[in-house]
Amino acid sequence: MLKRKYGDRSEWKRILKRKYAQSFLDTKEFKGYITLLRTIKVTEPLTVSYGENEICIVDDGYMWLQQFPLEKKHSVTTMFDVKGNIVQWYIDICMENGLDRNIPWMDDLFLDIVLLPSGEVIQKDADELEGAFINGIIDESLYNLAWD
Repeated sequence: MLKRKYGDRSEWKRILKRKYAQSFLDTKEFKGYITLLRTIKVTEPLTVSYGENEICIVDDGYMWLQQFPLEKKHSVTTMFDVKGNIVQWYIDICMENGLDRNIPWMDDLFLDIVLLPSGEVIQKDADELEGAFINGIIDESLYNLAWD
């Protein structure tokens, strides 16, 4: 089963206090939902490792700006630190984006791409995609969609 991720991240217990906003855009360049999540208070910071780099992606005062383009197969999250500096762009490859109870969501297809402000590009979770295909969680068409 695919993981459905919502723009408000309401299921995320790490965030004790938050501010959330969303909007729908229909322009020549973008059609879909944009969400902004600001973490006022978290239980503890979240740091990720990319090789030798340790990057904090969630802490008090951080913001996540997420794009849910309709009729596209990805979602982009721009993560900002407390000073407004971009810490990373996180691209989720997904089966589809949609709206449920007025909250945007995406059905995650496991494969992810991270772009750091340094310009470094990191491919993530190819092993999860392979495992999902081998174990019958996704079929060949979804597997190929993720790689395409």
